[in-house]
Amino acid sequence: MRQNEILYGIHIHDEEGNIVGKSRLAAVKGICQVVLSRIVMCAPGMLVLPMIMESLEKFKAFRRISYLHGPFQVVAVGCFLTVMVPTACALFPQTASLDTKTMKIFEPQFYEDLRKYENIPQKIYFNKGL
Repeated sequence: MRQNEILYGIHIHDEEGNIVGKSRLAAVKGICQVVLSRIVMCAPGMLVLPMIMESLEKFKAFRRISYLHGPFQVVAVGCFLTVMVPTACALFPQTASLDTKTMKIFEPQFYEDLRKYENIPQKIYFNKGL
């Protein structure tokens, strides 16, 4: 879905918000951060809930109400997501940064474009997305 960002790069800007170009490295970093935060968001519901259900299956009363197992799991996942969505969004800032020295190593052609500015910024910033 975001392959165009990897192929063509995303807009990056300096401290003042002036767009200085497009970077594929920034796109990869942003996408990796989003993927990691989404894994953190859904992991408790996928890892903890099966253990909870297995332990509840030991009780005879819970086994008798098997028609409520589905709704119970939906509510439990909703509770997990209520807590984990804000937590996952807080893992990384919305505006991420890259050091220009890193850009010099991985995207030398972009670094050469930065040299046309009077002062090369120490860091460049980009919106990582959701």
